Amino acid sequence: LLGGDPGIGKSTLMLQAAEAYSRQGLPVLYVTGEESLSQIKLRSNRLKVAGENITVVTVTALDEIVELVRAIDYSVVLIDSIQTVVSVQFDSPPGTVAQIRECANSLISEAKAKGFALFLVGHVTKEGLVAGPKVLEHMVDTVVYFEGDSTHLYRMLRAAKNRFGSVAEIGLFEMGSDGLDEVTNPSAFFLSGHSDQPRSGSVVSAIVEGNRPLLVEVQALVAKGSYGNPQRVAGGIDNKKLALLLAILERRCDYPISQYDVFVSIAGGLRVTEPALDLSVLTAITSSLVDRTVDPRLLAIGEVGLSGEVRGVTHIDRRVAEAVRLGFETILVPSTNESQVTEKSARIVAVSNLQLALDITLG
Repeated sequence: LLGGDPGIGKSTLMLQAAEAYSRQGLPVLYVTGEESLSQIKLRSNRLKVAGENITVVTVTALDEIVELVRAIDYSVVLIDSIQTVVSVQFDSPPGTVAQIRECANSLISEAKAKGFALFLVGHVTKEGLVAGPKVLEHMVDTVVYFEGDSTHLYRMLRAAKNRFGSVAEIGLFEMGSDGLDEVTNPSAFFLSGHSDQPRSGSVVSAIVEGNRPLLVEVQALVAKGSYGNPQRVAGGIDNKKLALLLAILERRCDYPISQYDVFVSIAGGLRVTEPALDLSVLTAITSSLVDRTVDPRLLAIGEVGLSGEVRGVTHIDRRVAEAVRLGFETILVPSTNESQVTEKSARIVAVSNLQLALDITLG
């Protein structure tokens, strides 16, 4: 089950996947209820899809789809999307809970009986979850979300459920004029605009998506508030998280941040929920507030607790190794993680609290 926002590239991904399977000599059935055959043809020309073993049909009736998969032994069947498929057993329109449950169940039963791989594309709600009954996610073996920002080039494929293996893997792609291309060096991709010149309000950190470490640049701008209530604007992190970090900075380190507008952004449009980004966010904010530059070859990793302590994070060795690979020379890590770092080619600085980290980076 593949979910993603409208226009994110789900159909593009499915068509490229169909082409990849067909090149392996596998017969593929691509069922679309959202696009016409001429639209699919235009996209396939743009994506350079030969389609030698791909059968494309525009069908929404469940009975017709079942007849197709029973008539010919397909290895892969792609349904784009399950919300458009309709069963005559129900009077309700396509996309309703009863229709989605019945159609998905029938197609899954056919897949198990005939042994073909079934891909279902699903719409998502405004909360970013697959629309329809939650039981749909329990019925399938794998749930994958296709994430990203349509205003940026990157797309991330993230597994939320996988009965065949680990969910701790991601796929990172760049959307180009000829479709999706794999990003083989994601850290360099997200740091492509990072300057070697020292500047205030810019700090690099290391996050882990699945099992893959990524380096991201945190940018902050602090300006004197002049519109009554100070503004708190976060791009790439949660607004409530930003408010919490600002409260820690003011209460534990005595910076008068409540008088200023604060703007924080993760460069490249990536959205991050990992707490290991806390230290870099607070360092970038303080750097902009006091207008002091941060060494561009410095990287900060750590979760910051409510009392101002820097707490340990997972996969510290992978994060540090990725930072060293990309040329970072000074790496701030939580004191509790220091013994777990085996990489010695960079200067590893252990910090136990936020004030000590700020003194080192801005002192």
